[in-house]
Amino acid sequence: MQDPEIELALLHAPADARDDLAALFALDARMRQIVIGAREPMLAAIKLVWWRERIEALPEAPAGEPLLAALAEAVRAGMPAEAVAGIVAGWEDVLAEDVTAGHAARGAALFRAAAARLGGPMPDGLEAGGAAWALVDAARHGAETLSAAQGQSRAPRWPGRLRALGMLARLAEQDAAGGRPAPQATPGRSARMIWHRLTGR
Repeated sequence: MQDPEIELALLHAPADARDDLAALFALDARMRQIVIGAREPMLAAIKLVWWRERIEALPEAPAGEPLLAALAEAVRAGMPAEAVAGIVAGWEDVLAEDVTAGHAARGAALFRAAAARLGGPMPDGLEAGGAAWALVDAARHGAETLSAAQGQSRAPRWPGRLRALGMLARLAEQDAAGGRPAPQATPGRSARMIWHRLTGR
């Protein structure tokens, strides 16, 4: 996984769900490769449909695709397949040039799927936090989505099992308020993540 802050957040996720969350973020990264690297949009669209349909069929997974096998295990452990498929659907919207809505939808679906797997109470603003994270992430990769992240509501406090997600949401809120995606994994941002892990704020 390439994003250092996702990697750090996952280190603070509950150990019993860490691999399942890693598979979710790996799926998101794989979909980015398909969409951003697309020379033929029609071919990329076909690939996205293939992934979405396979995910909708989970926990049945085709042989030979390790990521789908990992996601199948996550679904068996309680992660809703429809939320996982929502990540792909968001990328389909991005490919169709509904860029801001697509990124917001992909992030909301990812956080919804992850929170369902983690269990515990879901805070108000969970999906908005996911949308903000994805909009800032998209801006970090060159999309004009940062202003949309500024309008996302924030959860007042994240419960313990969900704080790996809350770390990413809080950093996204900070970036949106600052008007730009700040450099990642600086000492200050790492300290902010640790503070959130301890307090949920």
